[in-house]
Order: sequence, then structure tokens, then C-alpha cells
Amino acid sequence: MSATPKKSLKLVSGRSHPELAEEVAKQLDVTVTPQAAYEFANGEIFVRYDESVRGCDVFVIQAHSHPLNDAIMEQLVMVDALKRGSAKRITVVMPFYGYARQDKKHKGREPISARLMADLFKTAGADRILTIDLHTDQIQGFFDGPVDHLLAQTVLSDYVRDTYTDEAITVVSPDSGRVRVAEKWADNLGGTPLAFIHKTRDPSKPNQVVANRVVGDVEGRLCVLVDDMIDTGGTITKATEQLLEAGAKDVIIASTHAVLSGPAVERLSSCGAKEVVLTNTLPIPEDKKFDKLTVLSVAPLVARAIQEVFEDGSVTSLFNGHA
Repeated sequence: MSATPKKSLKLVSGRSHPELAEEVAKQLDVTVTPQAAYEFANGEIFVRYDESVRGCDVFVIQAHSHPLNDAIMEQLVMVDALKRGSAKRITVVMPFYGYARQDKKHKGREPISARLMADLFKTAGADRILTIDLHTDQIQGFFDGPVDHLLAQTVLSDYVRDTYTDEAITVVSPDSGRVRVAEKWADNLGGTPLAFIHKTRDPSKPNQVVANRVVGDVEGRLCVLVDDMIDTGGTITKATEQLLEAGAKDVIIASTHAVLSGPAVERLSSCGAKEVVLTNTLPIPEDKKFDKLTVLSVAPLVARAIQEVFEDGSVTSLFNGHA
């Protein structure tokens, strides 16, 4: 008996950001696989797919948004259900990698939770991870398998270049640790000058930053302040104020992941920035939207990457070989 194997793609979605999953499905011209997902009275999560996944190439998309731990646990349960349902290959699509900031020990007796995340998904049955703009590149090495690291900064930089064509732009990193990201931005914008904010942070007090001084030429220029995520907004808004004090003409804030915890929205809307450009890797509810906010979709980027993975193509080719 012989049979010709055929590949079948299925896209399944968690409940934290169904809008993004629907956008990706539309780009791929598929439908999101139906499922039953709910919590028991004590908070346990249950997932069951309504159709067979045997032999399929399955992509499990879930945004690790608030409540973060529930979103992660739901995705783990979804992966386990697929493994036990005999899916041929399981790719975990996490546009925002939860716990990515805990990628190393600052002091003794601390966890490296980003590595724990990778181990959890590997144990659950994931064959591959597809994610966007990791906090640090070395997280790719935490997972024992292929990791496709997509760059939303290309989406953001294209928007900035097209919108502010005639401006004299300086790309600014909010701290010295993000300078390499700022260099990539500068290349995408045609070799613009670089600057960064020299800052200090007390490692015993998370989300508290003291901005010090601007290093680089920003006077009279449009400053594009770039970062991978905005949580409480303390870092990015202090940097914005510092740039304006240093003589910047205007400041554009550009970031991939809109975590937007606590006072972030109030800080961003009143910090003096001309525009705040974010992506939809995480859901942004209506009560967190404000006048200066622009949200760009990463769905086309994710869909193209999924198609390349499914067809055994090259994800790197999406970024001109620089991914």
C-alpha cells in the first residue's frame, strides 16, 4: 500500500487576540479552525478542536496579553491538545513573547523565565516558534528547535519614512542597550544619524527609570524614539521630555509591543510626542486609544512568514536576508 503525502495548513487561535488571528487568516485565505475553549469553575482551562488535526501543519497564534499567565497557559493547553490529536507539526505563533525581559540574572537567586517559557512550550509539544521583535536576540537560543524571529521594525520604519519624507530625522535609542536596534532603524531610513539617552535604572525597582542626558545631535531634528515594547511608559516618556529639552524639533515614538500597563496611556498622551506609532502584536482596547496613537497591523508580516514556513520557503527572504 502506498500513499502520496499531502500537506494541510490549519490556523488555530487563542482567545486573547482573535482580531489578529482573523486578519492573518484573511491574508492566508483560510479560516480559523473552530474549537471549544472555556474555564472550569476553579479556573482550569479546557480546549477541544471541533475538527480533525491529524497529519496537519498547525499554527497556534496567541497574544500574551493581560492576564498574561492565563494567555500563556491557554496556548500551552492548545499545543498539548494538538500533540495528542496527532498534528504533524506544531508552530507556536507568539507575536509578543511573554517573560522576554527575564532573559538573564541581574542578581543571585533570580530566575531566567524566558528560558523557562521555551522549555514549557517544547515539553508541551511545539516543534517551532514564530515570534516578533524579541527583547533580546539570544532568546532564540533558549528553544531547542527552529525559531523564526520576525522584525516589525520594518513595518514601523516604512511608515515613518513614508509619512515624514521631508524631515531631517535622527533615530534615538532610549538607552545604550537598544543602540543596535536603532542602527537597524537608521539603515532602514537611509542612514540617518543616531543618538541615545544615557540613563540609570535601579535593578531592585522594576519600571522605575532616571533619564540622564542625550548623547548625539538632536537639535532642530525630528527624533524617532524606538523601543521593542512600552509597558508603563516611564522609559520612553522621560526620554521624550529629555529630547525636547535638548532642542529636538519633534519626537515620534515607535514601538512594536503595546503592553500599556498602569499609567502608560496618560503618560504617552501628555509627554509632548507628536505621534505614537505601535503595532497590534497585542490587543489595544478602545479605552487605551488616544488622539496621537497610530496602530499598524503585523498580520501581513505574520501571514507571509506562516506561508513560507508551510511551503518550506525562506523566512529570511522577507527581510532582504537580514533577519
